[in-house]
Amino acid sequence: MKTIMEIKNLNLAFGGIKAVQDVSFDIHEHELLGLIGPNGAGKTTVFNMITGFYNPDSGQAHFLGQSLLEKSPDQINKLGMARTFQNIRLFSKLSVLENVIIALQQRENLGWFESMFQTRGYLQKEASLKQRSLDLLKIFELDQFAEELATNLPYGKQRKLEIVRALACSPQLLILDEPAAGMNISETDDLRELILFVKKKFNLTILLIEHDMKLVMNLCDRIVVLNQGQKIAEGKPAEIKANEDVIVAYLGQRSRKAQI
Repeated sequence: MKTIMEIKNLNLAFGGIKAVQDVSFDIHEHELLGLIGPNGAGKTTVFNMITGFYNPDSGQAHFLGQSLLEKSPDQINKLGMARTFQNIRLFSKLSVLENVIIALQQRENLGWFESMFQTRGYLQKEASLKQRSLDLLKIFELDQFAEELATNLPYGKQRKLEIVRALACSPQLLILDEPAAGMNISETDDLRELILFVKKKFNLTILLIEHDMKLVMNLCDRIVVLNQGQKIAEGKPAEIKANEDVIVAYLGQRSRKAQI
């Protein structure tokens, strides 16, 4: 199985407090890997290190053979990695269509001269971006909302639009940061089906950071568990559910009968 990301011995401290300590794991091509842990476990810190928002104090992170260290989020995105955010980040005062067009523009080379003088080439590219955006929205049944302001969409559809924007970057690895946050049971069930659809439709590798244990256990091929900044377990969902260290991390007690 091909490894597309290698995380080795990542460490990061804030003001003397160790947020991440010696964390290592790999991500394999076409798998859906879950990264879980209780509040304060270090999940988001690891996430931010591999997406260019933090630089580790030590350790290595490679994606498709290239080091991610000292690279900006934009540079990492261009390598073929896209992410969503725990707190939805859309251009709320722009339309649904405009949100996707902007994401697509990040992959295009539109020079200032073309933009300034509205050259024929620029207008052709602009028309192409609009059509590609509409095609992408149609796949997710959002094309009927193309002219609506993003802020007017229901919460679940805003989450979907954020995923569409990430897919517009044509990633090989899609990283989802707590996509079920704020969702009810029905919305979470829909999200599970959406993630499976995205993985199959776009032939993607997905890293899922999530608190919803039921979603993770019913969705992921493999799971990495963090607690207090350290990796405490790694394995298939059934192995993680039965792992004593994981049970203690979540329940605060040891019990052979307890399951998370």
